[in-house]
Amino acid sequence: MFPIRDHNPSGRTPYVTYVLMALNIGIFLSYLALLSDPRAIGAFYYEWALFPARVSSGQGFEGLFTSMFLHGGWMHLAGNMLFLYIYGDNVEDEMGHIPYLIFYLLAGVAAGLAQVVFEPSSMVPMVGASGAIAGVMGAYLLLYPKAKVDILIIFIVFFRIFPIPAWIMLMLWFGMQFIGGIGANPDEGGVAYWAHAGGFVAGILLALPLWLKRGGPAFWERTEGHPPHPEATYDAIESRIPRIKRR
Repeated sequence: MFPIRDHNPSGRTPYVTYVLMALNIGIFLSYLALLSDPRAIGAFYYEWALFPARVSSGQGFEGLFTSMFLHGGWMHLAGNMLFLYIYGDNVEDEMGHIPYLIFYLLAGVAAGLAQVVFEPSSMVPMVGASGAIAGVMGAYLLLYPKAKVDILIIFIVFFRIFPIPAWIMLMLWFGMQFIGGIGANPDEGGVAYWAHAGGFVAGILLALPLWLKRGGPAFWERTEGHPPHPEATYDAIESRIPRIKRR
């Protein structure tokens, strides 16, 4: 189960979101050849990734920034860019281009710091834009809790797209990160759960002044929890597996 699109077009072109996507893709392509050489990619990550243990010892703070533009593979990159594409345009539309860029970078740094706080001795390199994107998702939850998001559910040979309110999808996602962080081993590679959870909370807190400026609960009443634009509509996609009636 994962989101594939929302029903909420933005009112203006999300230039910053597109630039961030282009930067992430371009930087990934620039070192793609290193991924087949463990020693070379290890040295590259040591230079540019985030190592919680190094930050805990007072070194490698630049990794809090540079790590959010690195990815560990094609699926890692594609998943992050999909989430940024779905949620970024509306948040950028509400915040404005430059404030949104500052918000994104601050959320990414906060996500990295959360990983350091919860796994201070870890020497596993952390890479990925997902902490910053989690911040965007947190802001989306605060600003547009009832916006529709389409999720694709795949179960063996059955697949179908369901529209659900954003708050359900986002809270489920946050709960999975929190539970995953509790059970994670800091000495093993995998998902940076605490960075995701920390970025999500940071996104809510960073967007809170804007939400209050818009009127807080009154903003929800005016917009009914949706972006202030007409919803997009899509044709329903159901499983292509034929249904067999019972006799």
